[in-house]
Amino acid sequence: MKGINSLTPKETVAELDRYIIGQNDAKRSVAIALRNRWRRQQVEPPLREEIAPKNIIMIGPTGVGKTEIARRLAHLAQSPFLKVEASKFTEVGYVGRDVESMIRDLTQLAVNMVTKEAEEGVQGKAAAMAEERLLDLLLPRSPGQGTGMSTSLGANVISLGYDAGADKQEASRSQTTRERFREMLHRGELDDRMVELAVSSAGGTPVVEVFSASGMEDMQSSLQDAFSKFFPKKKQPKKMKVPEALEFLKREEAERLVDTESVVEKAIRRTEQSGIIFLDEIDKIASRGGSSSGAPEVSREGVQRDLLPIVEGTTVTTKYGPVKTDHILFIASGAFHVCKPSDLVPELQGRFPIRVNLHALGEEEFFRILTEPRSALIKQYTALLATEDIQLVFEDSAIREMARIAVQVNQKTEDIGARRLHTVIERVLDEVSFDASDREDLVFTVTAEYVRRQLTEISENEDLSRYIL
Repeated sequence: MKGINSLTPKETVAELDRYIIGQNDAKRSVAIALRNRWRRQQVEPPLREEIAPKNIIMIGPTGVGKTEIARRLAHLAQSPFLKVEASKFTEVGYVGRDVESMIRDLTQLAVNMVTKEAEEGVQGKAAAMAEERLLDLLLPRSPGQGTGMSTSLGANVISLGYDAGADKQEASRSQTTRERFREMLHRGELDDRMVELAVSSAGGTPVVEVFSASGMEDMQSSLQDAFSKFFPKKKQPKKMKVPEALEFLKREEAERLVDTESVVEKAIRRTEQSGIIFLDEIDKIASRGGSSSGAPEVSREGVQRDLLPIVEGTTVTTKYGPVKTDHILFIASGAFHVCKPSDLVPELQGRFPIRVNLHALGEEEFFRILTEPRSALIKQYTALLATEDIQLVFEDSAIREMARIAVQVNQKTEDIGARRLHTVIERVLDEVSFDASDREDLVFTVTAEYVRRQLTEISENEDLSRYIL
């Protein structure tokens, strides 16, 4: 596959098609948004800073693929990605989370991502250094080893003399023993041996808790970091087997080799230039059209007002430094059942120029969702039962029957889209999943008749469907 950052819109859509069924309009929109990020990087700097991301609102019922499209897009772009529910935020001055916390969370995700990449880049060197430290533990040096000092006793005199030959012999024997232990380590012959390491204890830093209004939840983390510098973590001995000790030492060496300042600098740059925030349930903070004004309406509009500068472009203070939000891509989504995008404050509407409607899913889409994607549910359950040596076989008619019943239940109760398929297939396979370890027949075929036997009674009773499916 081509470099991730140079994928064309058609190639991005093709990648999304491997995991998500239908919703071509939404795929096209996010593919163009991703490509525009690459295009922006090719523009000369003075104009580049003026090109703002084209934020997107995806409109559609639950369970039709809105979140999955955004998540897969972030994976393709190798970007820091954060999914937040807009309804969890409160207006500044109220108790709860403030909107700036999403930028702090996104920055933390970027730091974790870049740190992991940096540690993977030094794995070879870290492994070599960890092996040497482990051999030092397995072969502790004796107090006078390698000094080359010989002691001779006279009548009443102790004379010390340097014996270069003895020193070389001792060093040669020590090196030979070390290499023999190294070979034994590689062959796994030392796996059952125990070694003792100094491990940081969790009780070295005082616990600081901050109880306050919104905007203060980041203070606890910052204070904790500050206190950790004044109260270094205590070390305590811990015994572990050689393989566990080697992995522990590899992690320690990798952390030591990583340049923290460089990681933070790169993470902030990645947050600012390629971060993606998925704002779910944005319709929950829209004022209901025609409703009388009241505290809840004021609070909703207050959250929108607080959100506006973040989306427009501002600088948010994080524990890693200031982060600019001008070029972070925001993808919002909502069902908009009782309101419409025009119920958002006009300024916020203007910051989401691209609007995409996602349609409800039918029986044919459900059938394809069960079978086509790389991580389709049928493939997942087949792999799970294969661990019990059960070969699970689904007839096409059985899959279509599950799709039909899922659609039927959605129509009778509440439409939760493709999420209904998880409950349906779990109910169908309930018996075989429970008895799998004790079954004598190693092939289990799911037929349409079996599906009906497991589900028809429940699906036809609206009350049962509501509570079971």
